[in-house]
Amino acid sequence: MDTRIKVPQALKAKVMLWTDVSYHDMEEIDKMQSIPDLESALCSVFGVDLPEPKRGVLLELYVQTVLFCRERSLKKEQTSALLSIIKSIHEANIETPLNNIEQCFKYCKELLLCHSVRRPPFSINLFSSEEVNCILKHIHNSYVRHYKLYKYIFTPQVKLDLSLTYSGIPDQDEPTVEDSSAPDVGNVTEKEAEADSSPQTQDASSAEPEGDTLGSKADLKALIEKEVREQMMHVSGQLDQRMKEIADQHNSALDSPQANHKAKK
Repeated sequence: MDTRIKVPQALKAKVMLWTDVSYHDMEEIDKMQSIPDLESALCSVFGVDLPEPKRGVLLELYVQTVLFCRERSLKKEQTSALLSIIKSIHEANIETPLNNIEQCFKYCKELLLCHSVRRPPFSINLFSSEEVNCILKHIHNSYVRHYKLYKYIFTPQVKLDLSLTYSGIPDQDEPTVEDSSAPDVGNVTEKEAEADSSPQTQDASSAEPEGDTLGSKADLKALIEKEVREQMMHVSGQLDQRMKEIADQHNSALDSPQANHKAKK
């Protein structure tokens, strides 16, 4: 199993007229009126072979796209192209578990431009400016707004396994070596006991700094781990703030998509 994570990359837009859905497929889709029949037809056209809940989520995305096209009275070729655009945006999103919302949204706008400006063979005027405006709002409300949810369902979760190594610090306390030459307590005279009392006191006093050293090492470990946790929380907060800023930028961009469309023309 390949455990490498693909880095988000910029994608090149291209014309997608009749790419995934042929004219015959559109005739079959138009015949379906109920949601279950429409799901069955789209599942056959796109060859969806995924376990639940991925299968249900993906078919729901395609069904809502077809219903949107019917509501806007779009033609067969327009519906076919929009289904392929939605499919391409979704595939760009789930190709990596990393954050690539900027690349996906830019790719979405370039795909719409490829189908709204007559410049063969690079682009065609399949959608009008008004239709592009409505399609962009639909994609934002139905997909971009739920970008994290689609990524969570269709991409593997990435977890950070952080381990700390402390150089120069032993993993376990060194065992205490007992003195086998110590005299038998029962045979020690009173003078010998008095003579040995001072070395025992010195040994006890010398053992106290060792205990303090072990305690200081444990405190150092706790301090480092606390600092790492605080830094991780800080970085996580920065990422959340960045995601919020990107979402705000996309919302503001939708206020004047027609102006942006004319500017690029």
